[in-house]
Amino acid sequence: MSQILIVDDHSDIRRLLSVTLGKDFSIAEAEDGMAALEVIRRLPPQLVLLDVMMPGEVDGLAVLDAIKSDPKTKSILVAMITARGQAMDSEEARRRGADAYFVKPFSPLQVVTWVRDKLK
Repeated sequence: MSQILIVDDHSDIRRLLSVTLGKDFSIAEAEDGMAALEVIRRLPPQLVLLDVMMPGEVDGLAVLDAIKSDPKTKSILVAMITARGQAMDSEEARRRGADAYFVKPFSPLQVVTWVRDKLK
């Protein structure tokens, strides 16, 4: 079963995505960038759903940079899920290696469809 890491500082977003995807995938969660990096080191997922704006020193873009700059993890698929909806935000994330970009409030069906397409 494919492993997905959901990273968001809002527990309701993590819960929504976890419930929506948990029937078909193994789910891990992290509430900030540092916790996400630890999970990625311990249990590399096949896909990360990653918020951009999180408290602490490590935001989502820093996590994205860490994933895509490490030869061991650069093949992990990363979808940004964020309130930052400007075109320049999406372009920056894609330039850094994001595979998809969903703006909050997002459609859970759209995210699930993208994940299933990538992992099955």
